Amino acid sequence: MTLPVVHSLREQIREHLVEGIVSGRWKPGERIVERRIAVELEVSQTPVREALRELEALRLIESAPNKGVRVRELSPADLEEIYPVRAGLERIAAELAAPRMGGDVSALRPHVEALYEADRLMDGEAQVRHTVAFHRELVRASGNSVLLHTWESLGIEVWTALSIRWLGTVQKSYAEEHQAVLDAVERGDADLAEQLKLHVLGCAPAPRPED
Repeated sequence: MTLPVVHSLREQIREHLVEGIVSGRWKPGERIVERRIAVELEVSQTPVREALRELEALRLIESAPNKGVRVRELSPADLEEIYPVRAGLERIAAELAAPRMGGDVSALRPHVEALYEADRLMDGEAQVRHTVAFHRELVRASGNSVLLHTWESLGIEVWTALSIRWLGTVQKSYAEEHQAVLDAVERGDADLAEQLKLHVLGCAPAPRPED
């Protein structure tokens, strides 16, 4: 398999590995062999190693001396705990973004429109992609590069996809829920930050009953 030249080689390899983990190609606890990935993708081991380091920072994989790299055995708690952190960051982002946006939702509307279509087709991949893109635009609108970098470092798209696949976390209507946030931004609601925080917390996986 030869990778197309789109993003940097490291980013392409990272996306290939993430897709493999999300899709279940590599199961929790399974070893990921750096050399084998390099041969499969017809690249050197250096960018593969760099991509694996990024995934380890995201806590998707773990490495140990003499044991190599393995997909982490993630528990529901691992998938759930990102949401309060994300909600806090997005609350701050909304507070900063609201006066800067002044009710302009032109950057948000295309993603909501795409979500209506994704909901209609029950296209899970598009639902995740446009949901994350919508929230990224809101965080970007804060004008705070540190906040945006911190938010992006959480690997939200990956964790959202994993929550849906592994825990069956599915929202009733991705489009309608994000339409409500868009409307709040457009109206200039005074409690926008709190609304966004509750919206993000509402996306978290529901607690499972104990066995």
